[in-house]
Amino acid sequence: MTILQTMQYFFILGTNSTLSIAELSAVFDLDKKTKDVITAENSLILKTDARINIDQLIKKLGGTVKIGKIEAKVLKGNREKIFENIKIILRSYKRKFKFGISYYGRTKFNIKPLAMEVKKFFKKQKISCRWVTSRQKTLSSVVIKQNKLIKEGIEIVLIEDNNKELFIGQTFAVQPFKELSYRDYGRPCRDATSGMLPPKLAQIMINLSGAKTKDIILDPFCGSGTILTEAMLMGFQNLIGSDISIKAIEDTKENIEWIRKNYGLRIMNYKLYNKNAIEISKFIERNSVDKIITEPYLGPQRGNFDVIKTKKECRKASLSGLEALYSKSLAEFKKILKPNGRVVMVWPLFRVKNKKIRYISLNVRHPFQDLNGFKIINLIPDKLRQDKIIQLTKRNTIIYGRPAQKIWREIVILSS
Repeated sequence: MTILQTMQYFFILGTNSTLSIAELSAVFDLDKKTKDVITAENSLILKTDARINIDQLIKKLGGTVKIGKIEAKVLKGNREKIFENIKIILRSYKRKFKFGISYYGRTKFNIKPLAMEVKKFFKKQKISCRWVTSRQKTLSSVVIKQNKLIKEGIEIVLIEDNNKELFIGQTFAVQPFKELSYRDYGRPCRDATSGMLPPKLAQIMINLSGAKTKDIILDPFCGSGTILTEAMLMGFQNLIGSDISIKAIEDTKENIEWIRKNYGLRIMNYKLYNKNAIEISKFIERNSVDKIITEPYLGPQRGNFDVIKTKKECRKASLSGLEALYSKSLAEFKKILKPNGRVVMVWPLFRVKNKKIRYISLNVRHPFQDLNGFKIINLIPDKLRQDKIIQLTKRNTIIYGRPAQKIWREIVILSS
């Protein structure tokens, strides 16, 4: 077995690999650790001397679906070595257990012979084991959770890098999908007209901001309070929410109280204002906010954009008003942010139908011009930007959405 000198952790990324890597980059400052980072098919491996609390981290990373430890590295073609290493990982099992194997790689790899070898090996030792399978080449978080592979079994993960080497590891945590769904659909107040930010995207945006626990965080378009409540659960202590809608403020209050009761939160230092974002400097002290994290009004959520065929029609329908709102808001953000503060916000992408479906984004040149003193920053380390799994827009932003959505999200990170 190849013994690794330092700890290596693997992170299985969400459906948007670029956004997941940007989040990990912000959390671990990967730009300074590029020699210790390997990317592969839908995964990232980090070598570090620091011990990571996996159980805590998985609850805070919205863009990571699995976290585990790498135990060995062998050549992909050497199946004998692969099996030997898997046996070593499984050596602690002395009675009946379940196991799964997931392969992450860009080339084909048949895991069935390995699984059969495992069963044969343990049968000789009179130990019963069941192979947990899936229609996909990888086991989902749901399958792992349903089969209790973390606590009562094991998932072996095989990750192929670009050099045809195979990393062999064990999964120790999966994304708490039930909790995320509960916070999304179980909260008392949800408002489709003002937009419904998924909790895991709120987590990602908070992490992208680079905020520290005691930083002052502002959401000036707080809606029903998803960013604020997720920040509370992540341990942030100084939060401000604002919205022009009194209903949004009332919804936020109710959702905060719901979170407090359901998760036993005791210390929650927050303020809420029923104010317009384009006048925010009138009620929040200048140079007092560390991070602004927000999803503004994105335009008509249920508009029939399939009938829009040109940029001109799209702009007439919605974009011009949004550009003015965002431009004025950014000017206000500049006043209240501390020097070197950061803004993480969503800009909308509208689907229009011509000969083929395409998306039209906000015009960043006008009236934004110089973005009111802000600059767009890209958290993907230079070394990783050429990787096939990285997809950035021409202005170094990240697109988030599902094919059926009429309005997608463009995640924009701004530095003052």
